[in-house]
Parts: sequence; C-alpha cells; structure tokens
Amino acid sequence: MTYSAASGRYDTMTYNRSGRSGLRIPAISLGLWHNFGGINVYENGRAMVRRAFDLGITHFDLANNYGPPAGSAEESFGQILKQDMLPYRDEMIISTKAGYYMWPGPYGEWGSKKNLIASLDQSLKRMQLDYVDIYYHHRPDPNTPLEETMAALDLVVRQGKALYVGISNYRPEEARKASQILKKLGTPCVIHQPNYSMMSRWIEDGLQDVLDEEGIGSIVFSPLQGGLLTDRYLNGIADDSRAAGPSVFMSRDAINEGLVNKVRQLDELAKSRGQKLSQMALAWVLRGGRVTSALIGASKVSQIEDAMGALSVPAFTDEELKKIDSILS
Repeated sequence: MTYSAASGRYDTMTYNRSGRSGLRIPAISLGLWHNFGGINVYENGRAMVRRAFDLGITHFDLANNYGPPAGSAEESFGQILKQDMLPYRDEMIISTKAGYYMWPGPYGEWGSKKNLIASLDQSLKRMQLDYVDIYYHHRPDPNTPLEETMAALDLVVRQGKALYVGISNYRPEEARKASQILKKLGTPCVIHQPNYSMMSRWIEDGLQDVLDEEGIGSIVFSPLQGGLLTDRYLNGIADDSRAAGPSVFMSRDAINEGLVNKVRQLDELAKSRGQKLSQMALAWVLRGGRVTSALIGASKVSQIEDAMGALSVPAFTDEELKKIDSILS
C-alpha cells in the first residue's frame, strides 16, 4: 500500500531553532542506532519511520557505523526512503556521522579529511541520497589537528553533500575551539550531540554555557539512560529488556536495588504529573529550552507514540525539580 503522510502531522510537535541558525528541529527526534540494522525486521523499522513522521518527527539520526552490521541502518533507511518517504524529502532532516571505526586500515575511523570525505560518500550511496541535512564529526580525534577535521566539514558543505555540520561527544573547550574554527571558515557549527539525562548531567558543567555563547543547538542522546528511566526495571530485569542480554546500553550488573528504588520514586513522581517515567525523563532534558531536541531510540511503534507524551503536560514546578534532585542525590 502506498504511504500517505498524516495531514495533521505538524499539529502537536514543537520545533525548536538550533542555536542561532535558521534550522528548526523537532523536540523529539528518532535515532536509528539499533533496531534498524540488517539483523532486525525491516518492516518494523519501516513502520517506526512512517509513524514517527506522522507524529511530526521530521529528524532521523544515523551514522555510518549504525546497524548492526555497520552500515546496514543507512541501507535500510535508504530503502524506506525509496519506498515511502521520497515525496517528503524536503520535509525531513536526515543526519549522519563519521569518526568511529568503520573499515580496516588507517583511514577507517577518527577525524582525518580522508576518513570524513570517504565516509560521507559511502553514507550517501547507502541511503541513495545526494546530500544529508546534517553531517557530524562523531568524536574528537586526539591525533588529527582540529583544523583538518573542521576543514573537512566545511568542504562537504561547499561540495553540496551536506547543508549543515555538527559535532558529537566534544567536551566544552573542544567544542568552543571547533566552533571558532568553523566560524572562520564560513560554515558555522549548528548543533552538538552529547549524552544527557537525569542521571548523567555532565553537559551542565560548562558545555551548555559554551553552546549558548557560540550559538550552537544541542540534541541529546540516551535521555532515558539506556532504558533505565522507563518502566522496564521497576520490578526487576525483564527477560526481553536490554539488561537481560548483550547490550551496549545497559548491563545486568548495573541494576541494583538502590538504583531500582530511585527509579521507582521517579516513577511515582511521573504518575503524579500524569506521565510515564519515560515521558517525564524526556520532558526533563527539554526543560528550560537549553536542549533543542531529545533523541530517542525505539524498538516498536508504541514507544514513539509514548514519547509524544513528553510534550503535552505543564512545565515542571520548582518543587518537582527539587524532588528529582533529592531522589537522585
């Protein structure tokens, strides 16, 4: 059946300007790190992309090594684009990244111009696209001059292969220096992608100030702390949870009674707000307007639908924020 996007797809989503750029990004974005690779059920991934778009989620976040196997998430997404989404390409923000290990030899990772240009060419081929909307350097490279890495990002914009550029996993001073180099080149950094959640707040210690000063937006990954800030662990480790199997997100050893008790208290607070814990966790990272978008992962359509509940309740009161801090202290 031919896909036709929902007519009311822009009615309930909030779109935030990324820093001082003209780019507006949905408050909830969909990441394709896992559950869209070659080992996963293609039709499930396809259904999630379609439903996300129907809900106003216009930003789809990938990287060259997403899968598994590496590269397969981009291939799957390219097929979904071809089958369903090409009529809506100009309504979509598609991003990809390079910097982590992708292929053997000295050019298959990190931040050299050789790596970044080759990586983007490969990503475009896998997704069957002429350009991406955002191209990120995925992690700082301690051995390549930052000027070379940023010059490569500038080059892909000038080549028409990317509209905007960003960085990910950069610490405050690294981010400031990268931003200043890009400004001099004439291709400003529009977005930074760090991890951030109620339980991982390192970006509050300097990075958010740098982003404000430099006019850079932020899209945060792992806002649910690898699934811990959901109802999945309220009664122990479920057999189908991430902690029950091999996962880069969560290990069984990380779940203890003290941590579960804190999660249960947070869940009670979420219920008092009329939300699920996952919805409250997303609303928390978006509070105050310093985060442009919360990047979610999903394994089924219902999780994407649930995420929209982060946007439909009143702002946190001072008492609620203090309660969260006291629970997690």
